[in-house]
Amino acid sequence: MYAKKIYPQNPVERFSSFKFATLIGARRSGKTCLLYQLIQQIAAKISKQHIIFINFEDERLELQSHELDLIIQAYLELYPLQDDLSQCYFFFDEIQNVSGWEKFIRRLYDTISKNIFLTGSNAKMLSSEIATALRGRSLSYTVYPLSFKEILRFWQITPDLDSTKGRATLYHALENYLHEGGFPELPLLPNQDLKRRTLQEYYQVMLFRDLVERYQITNMTALKFFLKRLYASATKQVSINRLYNELKSAGFRIGKNSVYDFLEQAEAVFMIGTLKKYAYKISTQELSEKKVYAIDNGLANAISFKFSADLGKALEQVVFLGIKTSSF
Repeated sequence: MYAKKIYPQNPVERFSSFKFATLIGARRSGKTCLLYQLIQQIAAKISKQHIIFINFEDERLELQSHELDLIIQAYLELYPLQDDLSQCYFFFDEIQNVSGWEKFIRRLYDTISKNIFLTGSNAKMLSSEIATALRGRSLSYTVYPLSFKEILRFWQITPDLDSTKGRATLYHALENYLHEGGFPELPLLPNQDLKRRTLQEYYQVMLFRDLVERYQITNMTALKFFLKRLYASATKQVSINRLYNELKSAGFRIGKNSVYDFLEQAEAVFMIGTLKKYAYKISTQELSEKKVYAIDNGLANAISFKFSADLGKALEQVVFLGIKTSSF
């Protein structure tokens, strides 16, 4: 059980755009949980026999790409009278575990059903690569850690600013959120130590699996230093020149292009987020330094940057995440 995401009230209509949906986002941010929620709501509107869900992390499957047609075959064996598969909804979780899955999904979309939902690991599925592999057939939706609104809903707290008790309850919830952040697993853990260690584990997995393994980064010490400086600069404009000079002064042998790459890669796997400076001219927006944000207050706090102690910075982080989650 996890704290739930706020999903579209009418997911069938929300995602009916003649393109299938791919859920991407921060590791452990609730992509699979959101998929389950979508299934539950769609199941309330259509026959359950029209819903096919496959979790490709199940070790009993171990399918090769040429065996993916067995999914359709097995379904037809279960429902031999089903002659219109275009009405079926296909949910594939962690499909990147099957090498060459893209061709099957494209063929499924072209010949059988437009109702396809995918989730995948950041280590192997990025939005830019999905667009290329699926040739424009997919729309990617980014799932972020829980917003403060979602945390309040989980704790069944209705904001009440007119009473002393209501204000105190809301303030206590906000204090916890500023410190713990919004990863869906956190509210259910029994103590602060376990929460902190869980967040540290998230960070390590993001660092090694999503960044180092994916991009084959060999300069580990420089990357770790860079990320610490980046998190320390959260809510501020980030200067690549300054970060490059800090790395050089610390004795790291690294080119400026590598620093640019680190920033782009950290954002691609949702360890950080950035915002461009608002300007009327596109050229001014593109050339101006970006503001950088940690993807989650709790994650930043767990690796020793106590954002929650700086109320202004912590609140700006909350606003940033609120803006991002409102676009889903």
